[in-house]
Amino acid sequence: MNGFVLTEMTWPEVEEALKTARMAIIPVGAHEQHGPHMKESCDAVLATEMAKRLATALHPDVVVTPTVNMGISPHHMNFPGTISLRPETLLALLRDMVESLKRHGITRVLFLNGHGGNQSTLGLACTSLTQELGVACYFAKTTAAAKTAMKEHIHSTLYGHSCEREVSEAYYLAPHLVHPDRLEKGDIVTGGRWEGLRPGNPIQGFYHYEEMTRNGCIGDATQASYEIGQAIVEEALEGLTTAVREILAEPVQTAAPVELA
Repeated sequence: MNGFVLTEMTWPEVEEALKTARMAIIPVGAHEQHGPHMKESCDAVLATEMAKRLATALHPDVVVTPTVNMGISPHHMNFPGTISLRPETLLALLRDMVESLKRHGITRVLFLNGHGGNQSTLGLACTSLTQELGVACYFAKTTAAAKTAMKEHIHSTLYGHSCEREVSEAYYLAPHLVHPDRLEKGDIVTGGRWEGLRPGNPIQGFYHYEEMTRNGCIGDATQASYEIGQAIVEEALEGLTTAVREILAEPVQTAAPVELA
């Protein structure tokens, strides 16, 4: 890979990179349980690996920052090892990162997210930081753009956490995250209140993950493969690359500061 990754660079190298880089990619993950067959660093590692590949595709127009390794995971807290941030903590951390990047001349930021529980906070971060700091902020889920590959390869009705999708992505991007000899289907709890609170329902709300799955995963990880991961990741990267290039081709768009009466 050939991309600007700040954790692997000296300051003179960064100084040279900033002559062409017009956007920073901030990988955002989580540290939480991923069932019996995936390591708890999964979301952060996958976000990091996707960010590096995106930086390679967009070289020399972007830089990758250090990864935010923890996220919004209170729904996983009853499984050992999970570490969760409060939304205001994550927002404050991202604010400091964006302010620092602005000092170095970066006026566009993409939060590349590896954990669904971060999405609402990242939406808030983009709204508030764009207005308050004058830096155009965007957010994207790492592989959400791979709609064709998902439709072709993912057949579980309920999936999205330590499932055939996520394990396949790990096989392709970071195979050390997976224990292939421990793969399990999600042990789903049927008839629970969680069923009425999932995305797509008229009302959504908080529930603990153990209300939905006894072993901490959903979907069918036994169906995962390197080839499925490759199809998903490469389609997603193509979509993200195209979208970022379109953003970089336009003037920086930031909202005017709001004046209170």
